[in-house]
Formats: sequence, structure tokens, C-alpha cells
Amino acid sequence: MKEEISCKASIKNCLEQRYFSIARLYKEEKTMDIHIHDCYEIYYSISGGKQILIHNKLYDISPGDLFVINQYESHHVSKVDRAHERIVISIHPEFLKSISSDKTDLSYCFTNRSENFNHKISLNKEQQQHFLYFINKIIATNGYGSDIIEYASFLELITLLNGIYIANNNLHVDDHSYKYNQQVQEIITYINENITEPITIDYLANHFYLSPSYICRIFKSATGTTINKYISARRITIAKSLLANGTNVNEVCEKCGFNDYTNFLKTFKNAVGISPKKYSTFSIS
Repeated sequence: MKEEISCKASIKNCLEQRYFSIARLYKEEKTMDIHIHDCYEIYYSISGGKQILIHNKLYDISPGDLFVINQYESHHVSKVDRAHERIVISIHPEFLKSISSDKTDLSYCFTNRSENFNHKISLNKEQQQHFLYFINKIIATNGYGSDIIEYASFLELITLLNGIYIANNNLHVDDHSYKYNQQVQEIITYINENITEPITIDYLANHFYLSPSYICRIFKSATGTTINKYISARRITIAKSLLANGTNVNEVCEKCGFNDYTNFLKTFKNAVGISPKKYSTFSIS
């Protein structure tokens, strides 16, 4: 398999081929804005020193940390001055569904979102070695039977990761590895609880007795993105989920907090790449 050199190229290849794609990133690339895409993502950190905002949780990133992100979860990696080495695997949901069995749901780590859910799995040394072994095997394979070896290696890798995820999930540990400063945590909670209502920076500032400039500054400092971009990403996340479940486009516009239909269409197409109507058609089919 060709090793991609950017996240965007990996996502594009995954969606076009309806398969999976791997990007191994050795140097810093331009940080993507908070975004959502129509593939599952595995984000594995080789070097630490960053933070990642997923859905409504901000995680510190250490070497050996692995994050599982589904197609409805907005995410953003903070920008730092030094290089951050990582591996990103993009997986088409339909491909993962096709290789699952009645007994083994290989999309479990992406679809199970329990009350105490944690996107982060901190792999131990042995697990890190196994992970990198399969990645290198997939990338290096060539010649006769390379497609079979690639497929089989991925099957072993995703089975391994689901097993680790389930083992961690069954521990029922109250894991607080995600964190904000207290003010930003309260702002995030308020936004998510009132996402269907009109929310402006001025309104949030008045609600929390802060100045507009200060609330913007602390939010950007803690999450790496702006309040408006976060609100927009959360609303698009809700819209995608509703559309995938067959909800009418007009009803989706209201339920995800957009008070203007034209703005909803424009924002959705910019974020997802196609109109809500087309997305609904593709998702249901």
C-alpha cells in the first residue's frame, strides 16, 4: 500500500477507494481546522507534546497514545512549534462493515459510545510493537499476493485494536485524561446543552460574566480552535447523524441549531463537500 504524506490525501484516498488508507507523518503540516469527515480515523502518536480536541473532550497526547474517532465526531489537533510524528489510518465505514462477522463487529471501537467513553487508548510497549509491526507489514508488502497480505494484516490489526478497546472499556475506570480549565469546560458544556438555540459570542460572554475578547482568548488557548468554529462543527456533526437516520433536510436544519436554511446549506457543503440532500441519499442507500 502506498504510504500517504498528508491526512487530507489519506482521507481522499479512503473515500474514493471505499477501503482504508495510511498516512505516516514525520514533519509538521498545516494544522487542519476543526473538521468532520465520512471515514473512521485511528490517530496514533509516535511523539507527544500536542493536544487533540475530539467532540467535546480535550486530550493530552503522549507517545503511544491511540485515538478512535468516528465519522460524526469533530476533531482538531492543536498546533505546536516542534514536529509531531504520528500515524493516521482512515477507514471507510462500509469496508469495515463488510469484513465484520455476525460474532465480531470490527466497527465496535468507533460506534460504541458509553457514558464513561474515552477516545484515548494508551498502548503499552508490547501493544505499540504489535501496532507498528502490522503498519509496517501493510506498507512494505509488494509483489505476488501483496493484496492478500495487506488485507489480512489490516484484519489482524483492527481485530487487535478492538480487543484492546473492549478490555479497557470493561475496566469501568473513571478516566479523566481529558481536561480543560474550569471556565472553558463550563463553556463547552453549555454550548453542547444548548446547541439547538442561537448562540453568539456576546451571549456567551454575558452568560459567563466575561468580556467577548477574554472568552474567545481562553477558549482558543484551551481547545486550539475558535468558539464559532466549534459551534459550527458540533452542529454539522448533529446534522450528519440526523441525515444518516433519514430525517428530512428542513427538519435537520432546525434540529441542529441553524436559524437560516441558506446558511445551513452553505456551512454543510463547506464542511462535508456535498449538499445535505446528497449526503442523506448516499447515507441511506
